Amino acid sequence: MTDADAVLSALRPVLDGLAATFGGNCEVVLHDYRRPEGSVVAVAGEVTGRAPGGSMSELGLSLLKQGRDARDQINYLTRTPAGRVIKASTMLLRDRDGEVFGALCVNLDVTDLRHAAVLLGELAAVTALPDATTTFTNDVGQLIRAVVAEEELKLGRPVSRMTRAERLDLFRALDERGLFALQKAVPEVAAALGISRASAYNHLAEIRS
Repeated sequence: MTDADAVLSALRPVLDGLAATFGGNCEVVLHDYRRPEGSVVAVAGEVTGRAPGGSMSELGLSLLKQGRDARDQINYLTRTPAGRVIKASTMLLRDRDGEVFGALCVNLDVTDLRHAAVLLGELAAVTALPDATTTFTNDVGQLIRAVVAEEELKLGRPVSRMTRAERLDLFRALDERGLFALQKAVPEVAAALGISRASAYNHLAEIRS
């Protein structure tokens, strides 16, 4: 058993206790980033619909891409596709060499608290909570399509109307987010963009050269 396996095994029993401490609106997820397509090792509670064997999120991909420079992400806000507001913390797990191999994530549904904050805002001078989005899914294909759609939206035009330079910028953005670390990411990206696999592989090779 490796050190990483030992840490993951030791943390499994902790999940239920953490979820119970925060109540029914809390979910705790244990990730093994060595398997990005199925990084979810264990889940306690139910907030985002995560399940063992599910893929990692965009944030996880980004942190994995950063390597040793990655830092814990504490108390950030995001939204589920259903519109629920989630306060989340992602605490990285590292081996003895400092390499990131996983994460312990705590997701707390604060939607009802947000509604209360809006109602009390005028009295308490509360600033509106910022909006953010992420994709909580157990399907790596859905994750890839969501990231592609987000980056395509940032560029402001569909791939069919992009110049070659803009298409390369799109691939560069996807690579910087760690998307191509996933198995079969290139075919999935090609399908999402409506281009051939050969073109996708050529674009990836060009930006990395």
